[in-house]
Amino acid sequence: MSDSSELLLAVEFAGTGIHPSSWRRDDSRAEELFTPRYWTGLVGAADRAGVDFAFFPDTFGVTTDASTVRGRLEAVGLAARLTAATTRIGLVPTATVTHTEPFHVAKAIQTIDHTTLGRAGWEVAVTPGADPVALFGRADEQDTASLWAEAHEAAEVAARLWDSWEDDAEIRDVATGRFIDRDKVHYIDFVGEYFSVKGSSIVPRSPQGQPLVAVTVTGGESFEFAARRADLVRIRATDAEAAADLAARIRAAAGDRSVFVLLDVDLLLAATEAEAVAGLAQLEAWAGAPYVSDTIVHVGTDAGAVEVLGDIRGVDGVTLRPLALPSTLPRLVENVLPVIRPVVAPATGTLRDRLGLPRPANRFASAH
Repeated sequence: MSDSSELLLAVEFAGTGIHPSSWRRDDSRAEELFTPRYWTGLVGAADRAGVDFAFFPDTFGVTTDASTVRGRLEAVGLAARLTAATTRIGLVPTATVTHTEPFHVAKAIQTIDHTTLGRAGWEVAVTPGADPVALFGRADEQDTASLWAEAHEAAEVAARLWDSWEDDAEIRDVATGRFIDRDKVHYIDFVGEYFSVKGSSIVPRSPQGQPLVAVTVTGGESFEFAARRADLVRIRATDAEAAADLAARIRAAAGDRSVFVLLDVDLLLAATEAEAVAGLAQLEAWAGAPYVSDTIVHVGTDAGAVEVLGDIRGVDGVTLRPLALPSTLPRLVENVLPVIRPVVAPATGTLRDRLGLPRPANRFASAH
């Protein structure tokens, strides 16, 4: 990218912030964390400011540390609640494929794509560890390779289900009483190592045809998934040069596929640098450990954040991850985003339209 005004902008909405002690701040709004007002207010502000994507992290992991927030709202359900509270922002919840049936995930994401008129995405993730296995009691613990092999199958099943209704399958013929053309609703007949799925989706094909698929690259397996299946690829790097190098390698591995690479940037903003540094020190004191990140971190002023974003090159966008969400997000939308994106153009069409991605052809449409 040539300058920060061209960057795609995303925000990760993670509880009271990605720092585990952020709920202890006086301005954390932790008492509202499980209310609709908290989420509609924050995500709505990002929506009005022109943010392109809202990511909602999720996992089956259960935190046992009593000093951290142990509960969370389920990401797909939260995104569904926000469909009526937003007008332009892409809603991209995480749905881990581990212990999850792809049929349920696919129809849930497809439903959000319908109710937002084409603003849905799905961040694919896996959940390792023995504790989540115990929550379900139906499978043994898997190694990393097995987890991501299962993720590939789940994504393939979802893609076929999203295509299982042709675009014109709904005919709504009052005279004959036929709501659908049965010849245009297809069995996907998928048989793999982890899943066997025969039927069609219960949801008609959605506005994007295929909602966007996202993934965060954290290792070789997720890199390979990103190259083969993702539209949005989140990466982490501690400097702009490393980010550009990783983005180039992902694009090369993706070949002819269009992928949009977003760099995670961790932020803690305050009116002065001293206040921001003091805020981080307090978080670290509560946590009993220094804050360590595997990506670029900015702890400082709003103007400093503008400079950091202006130095980023070689990626298509950024995912801003506030350490303390309710205090940093207003500064982002009021003081940072208007500088790097002075004009927020009206958002028309689907996410695919805005990214210049074609609506995928239905794989079953030519089969009859």
